[in-house]
Parts: sequence; C-alpha cells; structure tokens
Amino acid sequence: MSVVFVLIGASLLVAIGFLVAYLWAVKSGQYDDKYTPSIRILFDDNNKVQNDLTTKQNSKSREQSAENKVLSEKE
Repeated sequence: MSVVFVLIGASLLVAIGFLVAYLWAVKSGQYDDKYTPSIRILFDDNNKVQNDLTTKQNSKSREQSAENKVLSEKE
C-alpha cells in the first residue's frame, strides 16, 4: 500500500514539473508566431474572388435556364 502513495507522489511531482515547464514556455514566448504575420501580406486572396465570380455565374445561368423554360412553355 505504501508503494501506491509513493507512486502518486512521484506522479504529482512529474505533473507539477510539466505544468511549470509549460507555463515557463508560454511566458517566455516560445509559442509566439513571429514569422507568419510578416508573410501573410504576400499571399493573395484569390479563393474569395474566385468563389464570388463562380456564384455570380451560377446565378446568371439559373436565371437564363428559368427564362428558357418559360419561353419553351409559351411556344
């Protein structure tokens, strides 16, 4: 039974050690990304423009197909 208490104590010490190491890393800026914001301006937003154009084209083709149906029904 005393072995269980020793193992619990040891595991708590290890967990506290990892917590301290994590907090130190966060506080010292180890997880700060300093590279990506500086190169983000170099990339274009083509996907958004492409999606907008595709949506406009799809809506126009739907309108034309609806008009064609109406015209074919009238004839």
